[in-house]
Amino acid sequence: MNLTEKLNSGERLNYDEGVALWDLDLFELAKYADAIRQAKNGKKVYFNSNRHINPTNLCADTCKFCAFSAHRRNDGAYTMSHEEIMKIVDDTVKRGTKEIHIVSSHNPTVTWQWYLEIFKMIKEKYPFLHVKAMTAAEIDYIKRKFGLEYEETIDKMIAYGVDSMPGGGAEIFDEGVREQICKGKVSSENWLKIHDIWHGKGRQSNATMLFGHIESRAHRIDHMIRIRDLQDRSRARGNGGGFNAFIPLVFQRENNLLNVEGILGSQEILKTIAISRIMLDNVPHIKAYWATSTLNLAMVAQEFGADDVDGTIENESIQSAAGAASKKGQAKSDFIEMIQTAGLIPVERDSLYNELKVYQ
Repeated sequence: MNLTEKLNSGERLNYDEGVALWDLDLFELAKYADAIRQAKNGKKVYFNSNRHINPTNLCADTCKFCAFSAHRRNDGAYTMSHEEIMKIVDDTVKRGTKEIHIVSSHNPTVTWQWYLEIFKMIKEKYPFLHVKAMTAAEIDYIKRKFGLEYEETIDKMIAYGVDSMPGGGAEIFDEGVREQICKGKVSSENWLKIHDIWHGKGRQSNATMLFGHIESRAHRIDHMIRIRDLQDRSRARGNGGGFNAFIPLVFQRENNLLNVEGILGSQEILKTIAISRIMLDNVPHIKAYWATSTLNLAMVAQEFGADDVDGTIENESIQSAAGAASKKGQAKSDFIEMIQTAGLIPVERDSLYNELKVYQ
C-alpha cells in the first residue's frame, strides 16, 4: 500500500512514510489533516481562561535556544516569594481564570519545597483552580539538585495539588540536536520516562516540540513517533492517563545563542501542524499555540489539523523574551470573534478539555 492509499484509508504511518509527507503539497496535507481534525473534534476550536506564572528565571542550565533564563550576575534575574505568587493568583481569580500554569527555570538557590509548596497554597485557597505545573525538565532538575527520584517528586506534586503537567522541556528528542541546543538538560529518554510515570498515576499531560531551529524535518517525525509510542503505552493502561494535546512550538529567534538566521515561513509552520495531526492518530488535540505563531496564523492552522489555540495567558514571559508578541496575553473576546468569523465554533474548555461553554 503506497502513501496516498494509507492516507486515504487512515492507516497509521511509519517513520519513512512520515518523512515522505513533507514532499506533499501543503493543501493536500491540509485535506488529510482537516479530515482527521473534523472526525475527532468537528468544527470546534478550543481555548481556556488561564494565567501563566513564571516564578523565577534564575537558571543553573544554559540552553542555547532560551531567551528567558538568567544567571546570578544578570541584572534581570528574579525569584518570587510564595506571597508574591499568591498575589498574582488572587488577582487573576477575580477575572474568572480557571487554570494556573506555573513553569520555572532551574534555580540553584532555592529548595525543592519552594518549587512544590506553592501548589498546596493555591489549592487550599482556591480548590476549584486547575494547577498545571512542573515540566519534566524541572522534575529532572530536582532529582539532580536534591536527589529526589522522579516518582517521589511526582507523588509530592499530586499530594500538593498539581492536576496536570505541561509539556515543556521536550524540545527535539534527537540527542545530537539536544547536545547542541540544551546540553545537560533532561534527556529525551528521561523526559518520556517522567511523563510515563505521570500517566501511570492516571494523570494527563501535554507534549511539545520546539521546531524551526537546527533540527531537520526527519527529527520532527522521530519526535512525533516517540510521543505516539508513549501514548500507545499510556492508553493501554486504561486508567485515563496520557497526552491530551500535542503542541508544536515555533522557535523564536531573538535574544538567544543559537543565532538562527531567517524567519520560519508560514507554509513550513502549517505543514508541521498538519503532519502532526496526521502522525499523532492517538492524541486527541493539536494545539496551535498562538504565543509562538501569532493568533492570526493559529487561526489559519485550524484548517490544517489544529483544533486549539491555547488560552488568555494574561502574562507571558518565556516566548516574549525571545521576540514573540505575547507578553500581555489575549482577550477571551478576541478568540470568540476570530473563531466565529472563520466559520468555526468557539468552545471554552477546562484544562482537560471538558467543555465549559460553547459559543454558537
